[in-house]
Amino acid sequence: MLDMDGKPLQEGDFVESMRYDLGKCQIIKKDDSFEYESLETGESVSWAKMIDAGSRHQKVRKLN
Repeated sequence: MLDMDGKPLQEGDFVESMRYDLGKCQIIKKDDSFEYESLETGESVSWAKMIDAGSRHQKVRKLN
């Protein structure tokens, strides 16, 4: 997985979501797949829903 800027993403990384009003999230592994868990709302969204059709990158920006 790559963020919008092409930076590699992995479990445990913190990101800023550009979709679903999730805000800051942490990447977690759940049931052999990855999800973005919002630190603000607790909501989780599958990585598959965050794919940008044009670039195939994730619609997130990696935070430090």
